[in-house]
Amino acid sequence: MYRAIILIVLLTSSVLGHEMVPTYPVFQPSIMESVKKTRMEIFNKRSDVEWFQIVVLNKEWELLPFVTRYKILNVPHLKNVKFDVYINDKNSKQAEYICSISKLRGNDSSKPIVESRICSRFK
Repeated sequence: MYRAIILIVLLTSSVLGHEMVPTYPVFQPSIMESVKKTRMEIFNKRSDVEWFQIVVLNKEWELLPFVTRYKILNVPHLKNVKFDVYINDKNSKQAEYICSISKLRGNDSSKPIVESRICSRFK
């Protein structure tokens, strides 16, 4: 009986984390030759985390070089931040995922236990 109640509570409660949209971003030409760009947006639901790292990965989950204004973004609780990601043509063909990873505080006694990673897959 208790297991059923716990399961119902877990399934119906909202999960606190962060969101990144669009889910399936598309690279578009930028103003620079041989460079592609996409615009992303992060929404932070976690009150204990305000910093998120951006990474671009290939199919093997290896890091690819890219440029954005800040690779670690400050996203206050219940706020959203838009950012552009720039990548050269060669790496844009290899890019499979763009991910945001919550950055945990290192020397704080209220350090969060869960680090979250949200990934969007390129079309």
